[in-house]
Amino acid sequence: MKELIEKLLLELGEDPSREGLKNTPERVSRSLKFLTGGYWVNIDELVNDALFTDANTDEMVIVKDIDMFSLCEHHMLPFFGKAHVAYLPDGKIIGLSKIPRVVDAFSRRLQVQERLTTQIADCIQRVLKPKGVAVVIEALHLCMSMRGVEKQNSYTTTSSMLGYFKTNPSTRGEFLSLINGSQRYRT
Repeated sequence: MKELIEKLLLELGEDPSREGLKNTPERVSRSLKFLTGGYWVNIDELVNDALFTDANTDEMVIVKDIDMFSLCEHHMLPFFGKAHVAYLPDGKIIGLSKIPRVVDAFSRRLQVQERLTTQIADCIQRVLKPKGVAVVIEALHLCMSMRGVEKQNSYTTTSSMLGYFKTNPSTRGEFLSLINGSQRYRT
């Protein structure tokens, strides 16, 4: 990958041997491997022993304002914001730290926000088999801010509702009202 990045620098008209760029190919290579590390995450191993079946609750569980960073698959520019994830337990709960880890596993890939939202919801549904799952992501896309339409403060909101969140308007409404007070990341 380092050789490709060096060639890219040359194509951009830069000198990869100048002081400021000498180690850039290695740094960019490491950075891209980190930013796309979700491809190598095994979700079942990630969740491992954090499923608890003695849960005697059926009330909504929400983890909101999860910082989320990803790369747009169309331009490989960042998009970032907040993810809000909820589920209705059906005999099982999951360790709360696993929900942001699931968000990270899917966001650290080349993505579109629409698919990312659905992948997170489908994963929580598959792992927990709850009565319902809801995911809302609010993100700022640098491919819209820095180039193209150049709209710096345009947020994109996507949602995926499964089970009771899809079929029961009051459940969906409760979730949306509870996340409504969330603080979006503002630049």
